[in-house]
Amino acid sequence: MTGPAKNSNNALQSAISAALIMAIGMGFGRFAFTAVYPHMIDEGIINLQHASLAASANYAGYLFGALFAIKIRSQQSYFCSIIAAMGTALCLILLSCINTIGLIILIRGLAGVFSAFAMVSASLWLLEQQKQTHQAPILYAGVGLGIAVSAELLVFGTHLSWHSKILWLLLGLSSLVLGCIAMFGLSRAQPNPVSTQQILSKNRKAPHTYALILIYALAGFGYIITATYLPLLVKNALPNLDAAQIWAIFGLGAIPSCFFWHRIHSSFGTQVALSSNLGLQAFGVVLPTLFPTTLGYLLSALLVGATFMGTVTIVMPVAQRIARQAQNNLIALMTVVYGLGQIIGPIVSNALFSIHHTFNSSLLAACSALFIATAISLKTT
Repeated sequence: MTGPAKNSNNALQSAISAALIMAIGMGFGRFAFTAVYPHMIDEGIINLQHASLAASANYAGYLFGALFAIKIRSQQSYFCSIIAAMGTALCLILLSCINTIGLIILIRGLAGVFSAFAMVSASLWLLEQQKQTHQAPILYAGVGLGIAVSAELLVFGTHLSWHSKILWLLLGLSSLVLGCIAMFGLSRAQPNPVSTQQILSKNRKAPHTYALILIYALAGFGYIITATYLPLLVKNALPNLDAAQIWAIFGLGAIPSCFFWHRIHSSFGTQVALSSNLGLQAFGVVLPTLFPTTLGYLLSALLVGATFMGTVTIVMPVAQRIARQAQNNLIALMTVVYGLGQIIGPIVSNALFSIHHTFNSSLLAACSALFIATAISLKTT
């Protein structure tokens, strides 16, 4: 195989390898906890307060990791991607071995650090080091793939009545296998000589950097309540429905959405793509309060799943384009503010739950944040 066909094949292999890093660091390491912790609560290992602390520790770890990742340069992205994948697998395996609440919270915090490393290093490796901005949909679809695969593994384990510790071990060993495949692909990758034309052909001017940062922070706050509590909401409202299957729909919705929003972005520009994405996401977030039925939860999982990684697919290439001109690591800075939004989200949710004893007010707050982000994107991008 020679010429353009070989280059195209190399580009696809590179994108898939980077997507596997995302699947491990984000789908398995970051979001699988959302589907496992209801089992841990049922088994008496943790309670809801402990689960919230573990989730907050993970978000704090993500923020800390993103702050540290600001120093990562594209030349270091390969090594950092490997650290992210192997570190995540180790954290998942460790969760299968411990009962102590403090250690569970600590490990979830460490897993958050590795998740941030995965997001930043895989993005830098593919978008900057390999010069493959056009492969962003495949890269960020890896998150949805990781969520969907980990959820289906949990459905399989639950069907066999496995304890949560065995479920964590299953996730850890699976991520280890995927990590080895990703390492092989990353090591064989060759820089793509094809020039990467900017996808923002419809945008004649760069979006305002500070507006983009604020929008991304609000997006982090807006989606995280659904992403954290969706299985628990389903379990409480519809106990006969398998919450892990709802979570799988969340992940499955994220996979094609990256390609869809990339196409909208390239065809109509940042303003149309981002405002449409955030507005639809806001509707998905608030749906369970309007229709607390099986259909309502299914549509919420599908809509939020089909938009939250779409936001990343739109914003990150824009940030990389601006960063290339300004010679800074804007991707890491964007990850930091997203992490801040994700930390504030559960804190606000817990405060509102203690007052109203329902998650409806939390979902309304998240919806409001996304509508504000929509308004900003309409005005400034």
